[in-house]
Formats: sequence, structure tokens, C-alpha cells
Amino acid sequence: MAPIRVLVVDDSALMRKLIPQILQSESSIQVVGTAMDGNFGLKKIEELRPEVVTLDLEMPGMGGLEMLKEIMRRHRVPVIVVSSHSTEGASVTLKALALGAFDFVAKPHDVWARMPEVTSDLIAKIKAAAQSQGVRPAPMANPQPRSEKAVLTPKSQPSRIVAIGVSTGGPNAMQYLLSQLPRDFPGSIVVVQHMPEGFTEMFARRLDEICSISVKEAQSGDLLLAGRALICPGSRHLKVKKLPLGDVAILSDEPRVNGHRPSVDVLFKSVAEEFGTRGIAVLMTGMGDDGAQGMGAVREAGGMTIAQSEESCVVFGMPKAAIERGYATRVVALDGLAHTLLAQCTSDRKDGLGEMSRGTGAGD
Repeated sequence: MAPIRVLVVDDSALMRKLIPQILQSESSIQVVGTAMDGNFGLKKIEELRPEVVTLDLEMPGMGGLEMLKEIMRRHRVPVIVVSSHSTEGASVTLKALALGAFDFVAKPHDVWARMPEVTSDLIAKIKAAAQSQGVRPAPMANPQPRSEKAVLTPKSQPSRIVAIGVSTGGPNAMQYLLSQLPRDFPGSIVVVQHMPEGFTEMFARRLDEICSISVKEAQSGDLLLAGRALICPGSRHLKVKKLPLGDVAILSDEPRVNGHRPSVDVLFKSVAEEFGTRGIAVLMTGMGDDGAQGMGAVREAGGMTIAQSEESCVVFGMPKAAIERGYATRVVALDGLAHTLLAQCTSDRKDGLGEMSRGTGAGD
């Protein structure tokens, strides 16, 4: 097969040299050119017809966001953002993902010493981007003012624990899903989004601003409350635990699982062990197979298991792995997920499951 043609756009001469160098280790990728700003980058796209673009966002002249808008309008070439690992970098990266960027990698603080660490991640994402159908910015529900959010108390017992695993394409998909849920959503949501440390806090804040339910980055000891979503911090694992005074989220620094921390498998397996039939596992768009085994554990424990449909995924890897192993009991398109979750959690609350004693776990 012909190698994947990649254009590198970055105002840093160092990065224009370093990124092609690290991609040389992969014979299936060919860097066909570089550009120092957005104007040159658009000309190079016309001239070289790359299949994937890596894009720095902070550039003089035409910046990365402006160039990305033009790419989405004129070319529909998948774009992988090479982002600054800072608060400002996280904010502009999330804007780029909302505009249609395929995914991102974060520049390490010490570029010379640690850039090789992101090599495998960048190569995997370039390959996935080349095979994808591109990214379409997801439609959004009308944002709800913060004053209209429900008041959450320790008595806000959830009817079900909804655990969601998501990776590439996840920010747009999660924004769409969570923005469709009403503020009195009766389930408690816990999310593992493959994202570096520092980006998840900004991601959670942005979701909280546009969603009717409350959204926050998880901390150890956070209660699992109806009408709230907890986003696992980057570089930590997230588990759930039943305790006498309330169900809580627990963070840990245990080793990577499936090459990830956070890992979806870690979250799903804890949901299966602690909540059994009250658990719902949802696998959404993403590369690889993280979460498939954990989804199998949730199904075995009597919980509901849902995979996002292929046509609504940016990358079908994670849901596909669970479906092929027979672990997903339902396959639902992105625009149907909110209705499915609401119907299930509301039905369970009406049936009184939310008021059941805490003896509903798989091991009870």
C-alpha cells in the first residue's frame, strides 16, 4: 500500500524538523511537506494533496484555528492538532476539536528529551485519521444557564450508574450526548475519556457550561449523584465504590492498562463488581479495544451494555471490539444514546430501583 501522505504545519522550525524525523520510523507514513503558517499550509494542501495534516494552533499570520476552519470548509482533510501542554493550549485545543479536528497530541514540556514518547501515539492517530471519514462538528443542544441546574445533595440517589468509555472523536460525541440529558436525569454518570492530564479539567468545565446536568472533573470521594457526570482526570484511573454513607468515585495511580491511564476497563470492571445489575456500560467512538473486557464483566454481572453504532463513530475501534466479542447487548447511534439512557434510568427509578438497599452488586 502507498504510504499515508502527511503535511506538517508548525511555526516552530524545531517542530518542522522534529515531527518529520520521528515519523520516519514508520514506513507507512510519508511527510510530503511542511509549512510555517496557515496561509502556506493551505497552499501546500492544494499543491501536495496530503491525506492527513498535523497542525500547530499558535502561529503568526493565519493561526491554526483559522486554517482549520478553511480545511473543514474546503478540503475535509483530517487534522491532528499538535497542542501546547498548558491551560491556554487546552482551551484552544478543545475549540479545535469542536470545529472538526480529528484528534490531538500534546507537546511535552521538554521537547527534545520527551518528544519520542508521543511518537507511537502520533503514528497511531495518523493511521486512524487516514482511514476515517473525517470529523463533522456535532450539533449542540441549547445551553442551559448554570442557575437552572438542579441542586444536588447527598440524597440525590441515582437509579443507575452509567459508565462511559470514549477516546478519539470523544469530545464532540460527549458534548452532544450530555447536552441532550435533562437536569433531572436520574442516573449518575462516570466517564473515562482518553485525554492527557490538564486537558480533562478544561473539558469538564466546558461541558458543565453547555449542559443541563452538572459536570465536573472527578476527585476521590466525590459522591455518585443523580444528574451529575464525573470526568476522570488525565493520568489517573477511576473506580466506583459502594460505601455506607454513599456511593463514591475513587482515583488511583495504578499502572497503565491496555496502554492507558485512565483505562475504560478499570472503570467498567469496578462498576460490575460494585453495582451489578445497576450498572450500564457505554462504549463510544475511539481507537483500540480498551473497555471491551470490562464491558464483558458488566454484562456478566447483569448490567446493561451499549455500543455506539459504526456509522455515528469517528473511529469504530472500541465499540467494534466489544460487539465482535459479544459483549454489547445493544448498538445505538449517537443521536439515540441520550434517549436510551434516559428511558432506562427513568424506568428503573419508577420501578423503585433507585431506592433499593445497597445489596445489588454482583457479589451480593
